[in-house]
Amino acid sequence: MNPIRSLATLVMLAGSLLALAACGGGGDDTGLSGTIEIDGSSTVFPITQAVAEDFYILHPGARVNVSVSGTGGGFKRLITGETDISNASRRIKDAEAESAAANGVEFIEMRVATDGLSVLVNLDNDFVECLTVDELHLMWSPGSTINNWNQVRPSYPDQELRLYGPDTDSGTFDYFTEEINGESQVSRSDYTASADDNVLVQGVGGDKNALGYFGFAYYTENTDKLRAIAIDNGAGCVEPTVETIESGEYAPLSRPLFLYVNRASLDEELVAEFLRFYMGSAATLALEVGYVPAGDEVYLENLQAAGL
Repeated sequence: MNPIRSLATLVMLAGSLLALAACGGGGDDTGLSGTIEIDGSSTVFPITQAVAEDFYILHPGARVNVSVSGTGGGFKRLITGETDISNASRRIKDAEAESAAANGVEFIEMRVATDGLSVLVNLDNDFVECLTVDELHLMWSPGSTINNWNQVRPSYPDQELRLYGPDTDSGTFDYFTEEINGESQVSRSDYTASADDNVLVQGVGGDKNALGYFGFAYYTENTDKLRAIAIDNGAGCVEPTVETIESGEYAPLSRPLFLYVNRASLDEELVAEFLRFYMGSAATLALEVGYVPAGDEVYLENLQAAGL
């Protein structure tokens, strides 16, 4: 988490406690308590974790557990009723929705932000500025034997190419493979894979011959060790920025981010209040952690869909 955000959180917490003390009380004067279970996408994690931290300031009697098992891992738990909310960097698949229905689990989809899935190299890489979608396909397609930078372009140096990316449970993996390789889950398998984007950050950041891909927020938090590559989708090279992601110019790797909410959990006032707070905070916190807000009208529609 951004150290500036952590300081701000402490200041807000101190202010909240002082305000409660001035009113003659201490702790949570709302009466809200209990636990909310959230799992899923590491890409959506920074937003949800930031919301959970700020929610705790107002409701210290409530506990919000935010885990990371990848979008697919999160859906596996949601559709069996194990969790209240699932972070997702892709839409739920038909087979997952059918399993949820078979288990008697109803859900609501809420869009919370837009990400620019970013392609990153090590800061010491001084030769790659832009890659085409075709070149990414060449690197990542099933059966690819590209293992040297000069196989990507003859002008690149004769240096080993090492790849880093999400594992197969990740929504980021699903989205990238569909856009770059033409079909979800279709990819070469001989790369360093992890469900934790922080592991990928450390991998690329510590390997001068590396290339990897993951969410834009993890890049913006690690510009001291990573460099984002512009992508050419046929209309010229475009770098991922808040502006190009929001406009859709950063194509084809701009994508929506979601929450999926177990409808039964909405009967709990704690979950309902958390979602009201989330939709009221998402615009500010999405920008803070490095994503593009979905828009006030989208957050309002989310609440209306949930009956909140």
